[in-house]
Amino acid sequence: MRATASSFGVHAALIDLDGTLLDTAADIAVAVNAMLVEHGRPPLPEALVRSYIGRGTANLVRRCFGPETAPEGALECFRRHYQQSNGRFARPFPGVVEGLARLREKGLRLACVTNKPEIFVTPLLKLMKLDGWFDYVVCGDTLARCKPDPLPLTHTCEHFGIAPQEALMIGDSMNDVEAARAAGCPVVCVPYGYAEGRQMRAEDCDAIVPTIEAAAWLVAPARPS
Repeated sequence: MRATASSFGVHAALIDLDGTLLDTAADIAVAVNAMLVEHGRPPLPEALVRSYIGRGTANLVRRCFGPETAPEGALECFRRHYQQSNGRFARPFPGVVEGLARLREKGLRLACVTNKPEIFVTPLLKLMKLDGWFDYVVCGDTLARCKPDPLPLTHTCEHFGIAPQEALMIGDSMNDVEAARAAGCPVVCVPYGYAEGRQMRAEDCDAIVPTIEAAAWLVAPARPS
């Protein structure tokens, strides 16, 4: 059933990071191109790098080398450069802080569920002054598997002591949708993210919302069980 206003009775919101909370593409592109130049490859346009974001750092690095096998040490090279550019140009998308505040006002617990490694997530959230909003953070290397596997979502629900249907996933790509569907969570998407180069459609998820603030207006906290 397609979502309607105030249709999500949930206890928590699980929110993606890159492309949903923060626009991080410029930081990532700087690191990608420094890595490519160091390995004798030409730099890539930021728009192309943007389309590679979403399924973790290792996948990003592989895709940046096209059909060629990524050279040994390329991932470590990217991480070294990204530690320098992480947060340099990143900014919260419009409506993020307002949306987090609105979700909090409705009594929801908040989790950031991302495929980005913890070494980048912790300083980035702190730098963007978003760290204080989250009760729990699951990174790409927190568990054995990351999105689109449902494990990060089911793990977070277990941490909160709720059923998956009581947690709303908010993301920007099919990566988030597939994880939510497999976990049994309702899912809404923002249209401004990366989505691995494809545009999200209304039929892909329970709703397309212009901002996280708009997503919060669709939430009516579930009654205590």
